[in-house]
Amino acid sequence: MNKSVLSLFSGCGGMDLGFEGGFTVLQSSINEDLTPHFIEKKLPNNLVLLKKTGFNTVFANDILPAAKNAWIRYFSKRGKETDFFHTESIVDLVKMHKKGMKIFPENVDVVTGGFPCQDFSLAGKRNGFQSHKNHKGELIGGEEVASIETRGQLYMWMKEVIEITQPKIFIAENVKGLVNLSNVKEIIQKDFSSINGNGYIVLDPKVLHSADYGIPQSRERVIFIGIRKDMLKERALAALQQKNILEKYDPYPRITHNYNHQTKGLKDFVSLKDVFRLLEEPDFTDDLSQKYYSKAKFMGNHCQGQTEISLSGISPTIRAEHHGNIEFRRLAASHGGKIESELIQGLPERRLTPRECALIQTFPMDYEFVVTNETGRKNSFLISPSQAYKIIGNAVPPLLSYHIAQRLEEVWENLFIQKKV
Repeated sequence: MNKSVLSLFSGCGGMDLGFEGGFTVLQSSINEDLTPHFIEKKLPNNLVLLKKTGFNTVFANDILPAAKNAWIRYFSKRGKETDFFHTESIVDLVKMHKKGMKIFPENVDVVTGGFPCQDFSLAGKRNGFQSHKNHKGELIGGEEVASIETRGQLYMWMKEVIEITQPKIFIAENVKGLVNLSNVKEIIQKDFSSINGNGYIVLDPKVLHSADYGIPQSRERVIFIGIRKDMLKERALAALQQKNILEKYDPYPRITHNYNHQTKGLKDFVSLKDVFRLLEEPDFTDDLSQKYYSKAKFMGNHCQGQTEISLSGISPTIRAEHHGNIEFRRLAASHGGKIESELIQGLPERRLTPRECALIQTFPMDYEFVVTNETGRKNSFLISPSQAYKIIGNAVPPLLSYHIAQRLEEVWENLFIQKKV
Protein backbone atom coordinates (compact mmCIF):
# COMPACT_ATOMS: atom_id res chain seq x y z
CA MET A 1 0.00 0.00 0.00
CA ASN A 2 1.42 3.36 -1.04
CA LYS A 3 1.35 5.89 1.81
CA SER A 4 2.11 9.57 1.23
CA VAL A 5 4.55 11.52 3.40
CA LEU A 6 4.65 15.29 3.87
CA SER A 7 8.12 16.27 5.05
CA LEU A 8 8.83 19.49 7.00
CA PHE A 9 12.24 20.92 7.95
CA SER A 10 13.50 18.36 5.43
CA GLY A 11 17.12 19.46 5.11
CA CYS A 12 18.94 17.26 2.62
CA GLY A 13 16.40 14.48 3.13
CA GLY A 14 17.70 12.08 5.79
CA MET A 15 14.20 11.43 7.12
CA ASP A 16 12.75 11.30 3.59
CA LEU A 17 15.31 8.82 2.30
CA GLY A 18 14.88 6.62 5.34
CA PHE A 19 11.10 6.59 5.04
CA GLU A 20 11.29 5.49 1.40
CA GLY A 21 14.16 3.00 1.68
CA GLY A 22 15.93 1.66 -1.38
CA PHE A 23 19.44 2.85 -0.44
CA THR A 24 22.69 1.12 0.52
CA VAL A 25 24.21 0.67 3.98
CA LEU A 26 26.91 -1.50 5.52
CA GLN A 27 25.87 -5.12 5.97
CA SER A 28 27.05 -4.86 9.58
CA SER A 29 24.43 -2.12 10.11
CA ILE A 30 21.61 -4.63 9.62
CA ASN A 31 20.74 -7.38 12.08
CA GLU A 32 19.93 -10.23 9.70
CA ASP A 33 18.43 -12.34 12.49
CA LEU A 34 15.98 -9.72 13.75
CA THR A 35 15.34 -7.74 10.55
CA PRO A 36 16.09 -9.97 7.54
CA HIS A 37 13.17 -8.32 5.73
CA PHE A 38 15.15 -5.07 5.55
CA ILE A 39 17.50 -6.47 2.90
CA GLU A 40 16.66 -6.42 -0.80
CA LYS A 41 20.01 -7.85 -1.85
CA LYS A 42 23.63 -8.11 -0.80
CA LEU A 43 26.23 -6.15 -2.73
CA PRO A 44 30.04 -6.19 -3.03
CA ASN A 45 32.19 -4.53 -0.34
CA ASN A 46 29.93 -5.85 2.42
CA LEU A 47 27.11 -3.50 1.50
CA VAL A 48 23.39 -4.27 1.30
CA LEU A 49 20.58 -2.61 -0.60
CA LEU A 50 17.61 -1.93 1.67
CA LYS A 51 14.13 -2.77 0.41
CA LYS A 52 11.85 0.07 -0.55
CA THR A 53 9.00 0.78 1.82
CA GLY A 54 5.41 1.67 0.97
CA PHE A 55 6.00 5.33 1.86
CA ASN A 56 6.31 8.05 -0.78
CA THR A 57 7.45 11.63 -0.16
CA VAL A 58 5.05 14.09 -1.84
CA PHE A 59 6.19 17.36 -0.24
CA ALA A 60 9.45 18.65 1.27
CA ASN A 61 10.65 22.00 2.56
CA ASP A 62 13.68 23.75 4.00
CA ILE A 63 14.90 27.36 4.01
CA LEU A 64 18.55 26.47 3.25
CA PRO A 65 19.38 26.72 -0.49
CA ALA A 66 22.18 24.15 -0.09
CA ALA A 67 19.71 21.68 1.40
CA LYS A 68 17.39 22.18 -1.56
CA ASN A 69 20.22 21.79 -4.07
CA ALA A 70 21.39 18.56 -2.45
CA TRP A 71 17.85 17.18 -2.03
CA ILE A 72 16.83 17.87 -5.62
CA ARG A 73 20.10 16.57 -7.05
CA TYR A 74 19.70 13.24 -5.25
CA PHE A 75 15.94 12.70 -5.22
CA SER A 76 15.50 13.65 -8.89
CA LYS A 77 17.53 10.51 -9.62
CA ARG A 78 14.85 8.62 -7.69
CA GLY A 79 12.13 10.06 -9.92
CA LYS A 80 10.98 12.97 -7.74
CA GLU A 81 9.67 16.18 -9.29
CA THR A 82 11.76 19.23 -8.40
CA ASP A 83 8.66 21.26 -7.47
CA PHE A 84 8.12 18.94 -4.49
CA PHE A 85 10.67 21.01 -2.59
CA HIS A 86 9.64 24.39 -1.12
CA THR A 87 12.17 26.88 0.26
CA GLU A 88 9.67 29.16 2.01
CA SER A 89 9.69 28.94 5.79
CA ILE A 90 6.97 26.89 7.44
CA VAL A 91 5.48 30.13 8.81
CA ASP A 92 5.17 31.57 5.31
CA LEU A 93 3.78 28.33 3.90
CA VAL A 94 0.98 28.25 6.49
CA LYS A 95 0.20 31.93 5.91
CA MET A 96 0.06 31.33 2.15
CA HIS A 97 -2.37 28.44 2.74
CA LYS A 98 -4.59 30.66 4.88
CA LYS A 99 -4.74 33.19 2.04
CA GLY A 100 -6.27 30.51 -0.16
CA MET A 101 -3.21 29.32 -2.04
CA LYS A 102 -2.85 25.61 -2.86
CA ILE A 103 0.23 24.69 -0.82
CA PHE A 104 -0.15 21.32 0.85
CA PRO A 105 -1.17 18.07 -0.90
CA GLU A 106 -4.36 16.24 0.03
CA ASN A 107 -4.77 12.75 1.48
CA VAL A 108 -1.53 12.84 3.45
CA ASP A 109 -0.87 9.72 5.54
CA VAL A 110 2.22 10.84 7.46
CA VAL A 111 3.76 14.19 8.41
CA THR A 112 7.40 14.20 9.49
CA GLY A 113 9.50 17.07 10.78
CA GLY A 114 12.72 17.66 12.65
CA PHE A 115 11.82 21.13 13.91
CA PRO A 116 14.90 23.33 14.52
CA CYS A 117 16.95 21.97 17.37
CA GLN A 118 19.75 24.45 18.04
CA ASP A 119 17.75 26.23 20.74
CA PHE A 120 17.21 22.97 22.63
CA SER A 121 20.70 21.54 22.07
CA LEU A 122 23.07 20.69 24.90
CA ALA A 123 25.86 22.19 22.79
CA GLY A 124 23.94 25.36 21.84
CA LYS A 125 22.65 28.35 23.74
CA ARG A 126 19.71 26.32 25.12
CA ASN A 127 17.28 29.19 24.62
CA GLY A 128 14.42 26.77 24.14
CA PHE A 129 11.19 28.64 23.60
CA GLN A 130 12.97 31.99 23.97
CA SER A 131 14.83 31.69 20.68
CA HIS A 132 17.18 34.40 19.45
CA LYS A 133 16.37 33.70 15.77
CA ASN A 134 13.22 34.10 13.68
CA HIS A 135 11.57 31.54 11.40
CA LYS A 136 13.98 32.38 8.57
CA GLY A 137 17.02 31.77 10.76
CA GLU A 138 17.81 35.47 11.13
CA LEU A 139 19.00 36.97 14.41
CA ILE A 140 16.34 38.93 16.26
CA GLY A 141 17.40 42.50 16.84
CA GLY A 142 16.13 45.82 18.12
CA GLU A 143 12.75 45.70 19.81
CA GLU A 144 11.73 42.39 18.25
CA VAL A 145 11.11 39.76 20.92
CA ALA A 146 10.72 36.00 20.95
CA SER A 147 7.28 34.97 19.69
CA ILE A 148 5.45 32.04 18.14
CA GLU A 149 7.24 32.88 14.88
CA THR A 150 10.71 32.47 16.35
CA ARG A 151 12.74 29.35 15.80
CA GLY A 152 12.22 27.91 19.28
CA GLN A 153 8.46 27.63 18.70
CA LEU A 154 8.35 26.50 15.07
CA TYR A 155 6.91 23.18 16.22
CA MET A 156 3.67 25.15 16.68
CA TRP A 157 3.64 25.78 12.93
CA MET A 158 4.28 22.11 12.32
CA LYS A 159 1.21 21.61 14.52
CA GLU A 160 -0.76 23.90 12.16
CA VAL A 161 0.32 21.89 9.11
CA ILE A 162 -0.87 18.73 10.87
CA GLU A 163 -4.22 20.44 11.57
CA ILE A 164 -4.48 21.39 7.88
CA THR A 165 -3.51 18.02 6.39
CA GLN A 166 -4.86 15.69 9.14
CA PRO A 167 -2.50 12.75 8.59
CA LYS A 168 -3.05 9.39 10.25
CA ILE A 169 0.27 9.77 12.06
CA PHE A 170 3.02 12.33 12.58
CA ILE A 171 6.65 11.99 13.61
CA ALA A 172 8.43 14.96 15.21
CA GLU A 173 12.16 14.80 15.98
CA ASN A 174 14.51 16.87 18.11
CA VAL A 175 17.71 16.67 20.14
CA LYS A 176 17.89 14.80 23.42
CA GLY A 177 18.68 18.09 25.20
CA LEU A 178 15.03 19.06 24.86
CA VAL A 179 13.98 16.55 27.51
CA ASN A 180 16.37 18.14 30.03
CA LEU A 181 14.91 21.63 29.72
CA SER A 182 12.42 22.12 32.56
CA ASN A 183 9.00 20.92 31.32
CA VAL A 184 9.58 21.62 27.61
CA LYS A 185 8.88 17.99 26.62
CA GLU A 186 5.55 18.01 28.44
CA ILE A 187 4.56 21.37 26.92
CA ILE A 188 5.30 20.18 23.38
CA GLN A 189 3.53 16.86 23.97
CA LYS A 190 0.45 18.68 25.31
CA ASP A 191 0.44 21.16 22.41
CA PHE A 192 0.61 18.37 19.84
CA SER A 193 -2.19 16.52 21.67
CA SER A 194 -4.50 19.52 21.25
CA ILE A 195 -4.48 19.26 17.44
CA ASN A 196 -8.02 19.33 16.06
CA GLY A 197 -9.59 19.50 19.52
CA ASN A 198 -7.65 16.72 21.20
CA GLY A 199 -7.85 14.69 18.03
CA TYR A 200 -4.45 12.99 18.34
CA ILE A 201 -3.02 10.69 20.95
CA VAL A 202 0.63 11.70 21.45
CA LEU A 203 2.69 8.91 22.90
CA ASP A 204 5.33 9.54 25.53
CA PRO A 205 8.36 10.56 23.47
CA LYS A 206 11.35 8.24 23.41
CA VAL A 207 15.04 9.01 23.07
CA LEU A 208 16.61 6.80 20.40
CA HIS A 209 20.38 6.29 20.33
CA SER A 210 21.65 5.83 16.77
CA ALA A 211 24.29 3.25 17.67
CA ASP A 212 21.52 0.94 18.93
CA TYR A 213 20.23 0.78 15.34
CA GLY A 214 23.44 0.03 13.44
CA ILE A 215 24.61 3.62 12.98
CA PRO A 216 28.28 4.20 13.95
CA GLN A 217 27.61 7.41 15.83
CA SER A 218 26.78 8.69 19.30
CA ARG A 219 23.64 10.56 18.30
CA GLU A 220 20.55 10.70 20.51
CA ARG A 221 17.25 12.11 19.32
CA VAL A 222 13.87 12.45 21.02
CA ILE A 223 10.98 11.21 18.85
CA PHE A 224 7.37 12.35 19.30
CA ILE A 225 4.73 10.16 17.63
CA GLY A 226 1.14 11.34 17.34
CA ILE A 227 -1.69 9.18 15.97
CA ARG A 228 -5.12 10.35 14.79
CA LYS A 229 -7.74 8.95 17.16
CA ASP A 230 -10.69 8.69 14.78
CA MET A 231 -8.67 6.53 12.38
CA LEU A 232 -7.65 4.00 15.05
CA LYS A 233 -9.26 0.67 15.68
CA GLU A 234 -11.03 0.57 19.04
CA ARG A 235 -8.60 -1.96 20.52
CA ALA A 236 -5.60 -0.02 19.23
CA LEU A 237 -6.82 3.23 20.81
CA ALA A 238 -7.29 1.49 24.14
CA ALA A 239 -3.85 -0.14 23.92
CA LEU A 240 -2.07 3.13 23.08
CA GLN A 241 -3.55 4.79 26.16
CA GLN A 242 -1.89 2.28 28.47
CA LYS A 243 1.38 2.97 30.24
CA ASN A 244 2.97 -0.18 28.80
CA ILE A 245 1.86 -0.50 25.18
CA LEU A 246 1.51 -4.01 23.76
CA GLU A 247 4.20 -4.71 21.18
CA LYS A 248 1.72 -5.31 18.35
CA TYR A 249 0.59 -1.67 18.64
CA ASP A 250 3.84 0.09 19.63
CA PRO A 251 5.14 2.22 16.72
CA TYR A 252 8.63 2.78 18.16
CA PRO A 253 11.35 0.65 16.51
CA ARG A 254 13.07 -2.24 18.25
CA ILE A 255 16.78 -2.05 19.09
CA THR A 256 19.00 -4.21 16.85
CA HIS A 257 22.58 -3.54 18.00
CA ASN A 258 24.25 -3.84 21.39
CA TYR A 259 25.83 -0.46 22.02
CA ASN A 260 23.75 0.50 25.08
CA HIS A 261 22.10 -2.86 25.68
CA GLN A 262 23.75 -6.25 26.10
CA THR A 263 20.86 -8.48 25.09
CA LYS A 264 20.83 -11.86 23.37
CA GLY A 265 20.09 -11.56 19.66
CA LEU A 266 21.51 -8.07 19.25
CA LYS A 267 24.35 -7.55 16.80
CA ASP A 268 27.67 -5.93 17.71
CA PHE A 269 27.67 -2.17 17.24
CA VAL A 270 29.16 -0.84 14.00
CA SER A 271 32.65 0.60 14.36
CA LEU A 272 34.25 3.33 12.27
CA LYS A 273 36.82 0.99 10.77
CA ASP A 274 33.92 -0.69 8.94
CA VAL A 275 32.96 2.67 7.46
CA PHE A 276 36.36 3.99 6.44
CA ARG A 277 37.48 0.87 4.59
CA LEU A 278 35.14 1.96 1.79
CA LEU A 279 37.11 5.14 1.18
CA GLU A 280 40.36 6.33 -0.33
CA GLU A 281 42.34 9.17 1.20
CA PRO A 282 41.36 12.64 -0.13
CA ASP A 283 44.49 12.94 -2.31
CA PHE A 284 43.63 9.77 -4.21
CA THR A 285 39.90 10.12 -4.93
CA ASP A 286 37.69 11.75 -7.55
CA ASP A 287 34.77 11.97 -5.10
CA LEU A 288 34.48 15.71 -4.35
CA SER A 289 32.76 15.00 -1.03
CA GLN A 290 35.90 13.10 0.02
CA LYS A 291 38.46 15.33 -1.71
CA TYR A 292 37.47 18.68 -0.13
CA TYR A 293 37.45 19.05 3.65
CA SER A 294 38.12 21.50 6.47
CA LYS A 295 41.77 22.53 6.72
CA ALA A 296 41.34 24.10 10.17
CA LYS A 297 44.42 23.43 12.27
CA PHE A 298 44.53 21.62 15.60
CA MET A 299 43.73 24.14 18.34
CA GLY A 300 44.48 22.16 21.48
CA ASN A 301 42.20 20.16 23.73
CA HIS A 302 40.50 23.14 25.36
CA CYS A 303 37.68 23.43 22.79
CA GLN A 304 35.33 21.14 20.87
CA GLY A 305 36.25 19.58 17.56
CA GLN A 306 39.84 18.74 18.54
CA THR A 307 39.56 15.02 19.27
CA GLU A 308 40.60 12.10 17.10
CA ILE A 309 37.97 9.50 16.27
CA SER A 310 38.54 5.93 17.45
CA LEU A 311 38.54 3.37 14.66
CA SER A 312 37.35 0.63 17.01
CA GLY A 313 34.52 2.77 18.41
CA ILE A 314 31.75 4.99 17.11
CA SER A 315 31.87 8.62 16.05
CA PRO A 316 30.91 11.51 18.29
CA THR A 317 27.78 13.34 17.14
CA ILE A 318 28.21 14.76 13.64
CA ARG A 319 27.43 18.43 14.20
CA ALA A 320 25.96 20.97 11.82
CA GLU A 321 29.16 23.00 11.94
CA HIS A 322 32.34 23.23 9.94
CA HIS A 323 36.02 24.15 9.97
CA GLY A 324 37.36 24.05 13.54
CA ASN A 325 34.40 22.10 14.98
CA ILE A 326 34.73 19.02 12.78
CA GLU A 327 36.48 16.22 14.65
CA PHE A 328 39.77 14.83 13.42
CA ARG A 329 39.92 11.71 11.29
CA ARG A 330 43.56 11.53 12.30
CA LEU A 331 45.86 13.57 14.56
CA ALA A 332 49.62 13.81 14.26
CA ALA A 333 51.63 11.97 16.91
CA SER A 334 52.76 15.35 18.29
CA HIS A 335 49.11 16.21 18.96
CA GLY A 336 48.30 12.90 20.63
CA GLY A 337 47.38 10.88 17.54
CA LYS A 338 46.85 7.19 18.34
CA ILE A 339 46.28 5.56 14.93
CA GLU A 340 49.82 4.24 14.66
CA SER A 341 49.19 2.04 11.63
CA GLU A 342 48.32 5.14 9.62
CA LEU A 343 50.96 7.42 11.11
CA ILE A 344 53.64 4.87 10.15
CA GLN A 345 52.48 5.20 6.55
CA GLY A 346 53.04 8.95 6.74
CA LEU A 347 49.36 9.80 6.35
CA PRO A 348 48.78 13.45 7.27
CA GLU A 349 46.80 14.96 10.12
CA ARG A 350 43.35 15.93 8.88
CA ARG A 351 39.73 16.37 9.87
CA LEU A 352 36.77 14.23 8.79
CA THR A 353 35.63 14.84 5.22
CA PRO A 354 31.98 15.51 4.27
CA ARG A 355 31.85 12.01 2.77
CA GLU A 356 33.08 10.43 5.98
CA CYS A 357 30.51 12.43 7.96
CA ALA A 358 27.79 11.37 5.51
CA LEU A 359 28.70 7.67 5.74
CA ILE A 360 28.71 7.91 9.53
CA GLN A 361 25.19 9.32 9.20
CA THR A 362 24.37 6.34 6.86
CA PHE A 363 23.86 8.33 3.68
CA PRO A 364 24.74 6.21 0.63
CA MET A 365 27.89 6.74 -1.42
CA ASP A 366 25.93 7.98 -4.45
CA TYR A 367 24.58 11.01 -2.56
CA GLU A 368 26.59 14.05 -3.73
CA PHE A 369 27.27 16.59 -1.00
CA VAL A 370 30.07 18.72 -2.45
CA VAL A 371 29.15 19.89 -5.94
CA THR A 372 31.02 22.36 -8.14
CA ASN A 373 29.29 24.83 -10.42
CA GLU A 374 29.29 23.94 -14.09
CA THR A 375 30.95 27.24 -14.94
CA GLY A 376 34.33 25.57 -14.59
CA ARG A 377 35.65 28.30 -12.33
CA LYS A 378 38.05 27.01 -9.70
CA ASN A 379 36.60 26.71 -6.19
CA SER A 380 33.12 27.69 -7.43
CA PHE A 381 30.56 25.47 -5.70
CA LEU A 382 26.87 24.77 -6.07
CA ILE A 383 27.24 23.07 -2.66
CA SER A 384 30.44 24.00 -0.83
CA PRO A 385 32.26 21.81 1.71
CA SER A 386 31.12 24.14 4.52
CA GLN A 387 27.51 23.88 3.37
CA ALA A 388 27.87 20.11 3.04
CA TYR A 389 29.04 19.76 6.64
CA LYS A 390 26.05 21.80 7.81
CA ILE A 391 23.33 19.90 5.97
CA ILE A 392 24.86 16.52 6.83
CA GLY A 393 25.08 17.43 10.52
CA ASN A 394 21.49 18.70 10.54
CA ALA A 395 20.13 15.48 9.04
CA VAL A 396 18.32 12.57 10.62
CA PRO A 397 20.39 9.43 9.92
CA PRO A 398 18.53 7.72 7.06
CA LEU A 399 18.94 4.30 8.66
CA LEU A 400 17.31 5.50 11.90
CA SER A 401 14.41 6.87 9.87
CA TYR A 402 14.22 3.57 8.00
CA HIS A 403 13.80 1.71 11.28
CA ILE A 404 10.90 4.02 12.17
CA ALA A 405 9.27 3.58 8.76
CA GLN A 406 9.64 -0.19 8.81
CA ARG A 407 8.14 -0.36 12.28
CA LEU A 408 5.18 1.77 11.19
CA GLU A 409 4.54 -0.62 8.31
CA GLU A 410 4.64 -3.58 10.72
CA VAL A 411 1.97 -2.11 13.01
CA TRP A 412 -0.07 -0.15 10.44
CA GLU A 413 -2.86 -2.69 9.97
CA ASN A 414 -3.02 -3.33 13.70
CA LEU A 415 -3.55 0.37 14.35
CA PHE A 416 -5.79 1.77 11.64
CA ILE A 417 -9.29 1.09 10.37
CA GLN A 418 -8.94 -0.14 6.82
CA LYS A 419 -11.02 1.51 4.12
CA LYS A 420 -13.37 -0.79 2.26
CA VAL A 421 -12.56 -1.01 -1.45
